[in-house]
Amino acid sequence: MLEVTDISRSFGTTKVLDDVSFTVGDGRMTGFVGGNGAGKTTTMRIILGVLSSDSGHVELDGRRLTPSDRALFGYMPEERGLYPKMKVAEQIVYLGRLHGMSNAAATRSTGDLLDRLGLAERASDTVESLSLGNQQRAQIAAALVHDPDVLVLDEPFSGLDPMAVETVQSVLSEHAAGGAPVLFSSHQLDIVERICDDLVVIAGGSIRARGSRESLREQHSEPRYEIELAADAGWVRDVPGVSVIELDGRYALFEVGRGDGGADAAQAVLTRAVAAGPVTRFAPIHPTLSQIFKEVVA
Repeated sequence: MLEVTDISRSFGTTKVLDDVSFTVGDGRMTGFVGGNGAGKTTTMRIILGVLSSDSGHVELDGRRLTPSDRALFGYMPEERGLYPKMKVAEQIVYLGRLHGMSNAAATRSTGDLLDRLGLAERASDTVESLSLGNQQRAQIAAALVHDPDVLVLDEPFSGLDPMAVETVQSVLSEHAAGGAPVLFSSHQLDIVERICDDLVVIAGGSIRARGSRESLREQHSEPRYEIELAADAGWVRDVPGVSVIELDGRYALFEVGRGDGGADAAQAVLTRAVAAGPVTRFAPIHPTLSQIFKEVVA
């Protein structure tokens, strides 16, 4: 488990991180989201040891990180950092060798990653000849070539089309499934919502929300339900403890109170609906990550 504890950092008189704390669990995909200038990249650079913190510390599996620990990390910066005139495979093999891999092991790992990322046919091309999306895939291969114990990725989905997003998501999820903590930042909240296990929301250098995707949805949602019937749903307004938000013929969106009373009211709606006839749909409504983000950073 990667643990960030009470990290603060200032540049001159400007405090960019203020007691930032969160964890990235083993085998968990943790989305790190925030607006421009929120502190995401600075936090990641401190985790990697590229920047120092003014206070606080970073631990891996309960011990303070050392330079040798960080050599086992995989890092993808937001800025493209590959040598533009080197061939793709040659460069990734070279980076694997820098991490202590034998030439044979680095070559095998590079070939496997390029194949999985859909770049096998471009292995002998120079980086500068690739599209921006394919350069992004190559950078992800570079971060993964040495089978890192921890992955830290800054905007890994930037510039990728929907098919490429699916490909990269699959590769990263497989790596997390092997037990590695994976921390990634992204402005594409729909992608984060789809693939992450946990969320960390930062704004103004402070953590505003953190936890599993499900727990954050529960914390930041009112108990709302939608129901769709085969007949008119107007009677839902008459159920005690129910406040109808939207009513359109056979469809109703309604809110109940928190706690057991609210759950009982929702169950009463469902029970009456089933007794009256077919129920096409009945489900709780959860907020999207975009809605949660707007709420906590407001």
